[in-house]
Amino acid sequence: MSATVTPASRPPLAPGARGRRKWSWLRGTAIALVTLVFALPLVWMFAAAFKTNVQVTDPSVGLWFRPTLDNFRSIVEAGQIVRSLGNSLLVGAVSTVLSAVIAVPAAWAVGRFGMHRTGSLVLVARIVPAISLLVPWYYLFAQMGLVGSYTVLVLSHMFVSVPLIMWVMISFFAGLPVELEEAARTDGLSAFGAFWRISLPLAAPGTATASLLAFVFVFSWNNFMFALVFADDRTQTVPVTLFNFISYASTDWGGLMAAATLITVPVLIAAVVGQKYLVAGLTAGATKG
Repeated sequence: MSATVTPASRPPLAPGARGRRKWSWLRGTAIALVTLVFALPLVWMFAAAFKTNVQVTDPSVGLWFRPTLDNFRSIVEAGQIVRSLGNSLLVGAVSTVLSAVIAVPAAWAVGRFGMHRTGSLVLVARIVPAISLLVPWYYLFAQMGLVGSYTVLVLSHMFVSVPLIMWVMISFFAGLPVELEEAARTDGLSAFGAFWRISLPLAAPGTATASLLAFVFVFSWNNFMFALVFADDRTQTVPVTLFNFISYASTDWGGLMAAATLITVPVLIAAVVGQKYLVAGLTAGATKG
């Protein structure tokens, strides 16, 4: 006589577990929808870069088409996009380095000595609309003969980069243990010596994060307004070059999308590679001490 074994019934999920599963499903769906909304323009741009102008404006041509490199070949042969990429790298790198040289020691002084009024002034300078300064700046720089030069672009970018780097670094230095500097000063170092030998090396991740934000993700690489007003054909940066693909009579959509792809890919690579370091640098000031 054989005994039959019935499978044990699965216990019902607790109300809390059902709620967590439902919330996890809703969160995953929301993340997928947001990712899709933000990714679709990039996918369309990358696809359009390999289409002809006729295919770009044809709604029936989707993601299945024969790709071509003619758009990239034409903009590279024209030379302006390559020159503009070099200008953007030069202006962004120089302005970011000079801004960090000024902003990092200033942020240390504000964060270490509680100079709250100075910090408030930095915040005010950060939120002042830059467009309100274009007319007086243009008049001033025109009188000095600097319009159209790299100098005026670097100075205009520093107006935004210095407050940004300083704003990020103030909280970072405020979170560093003051006992380390006090011990260094007990050993004979001056206040600036303690900053240079102790605080500055510890603040390297925050400095790199603030500089990267100022250069790539926030301002210098994407700035259009200052370059449009202050630059000429020799010094114009990539946003102005992109704008030149749009004319009154027609728009070179293929060339525009190819150029946009060329200037977007480095930013995406930097975002993917530096994401971990950006998060660590932005949160380090809040976890030290």
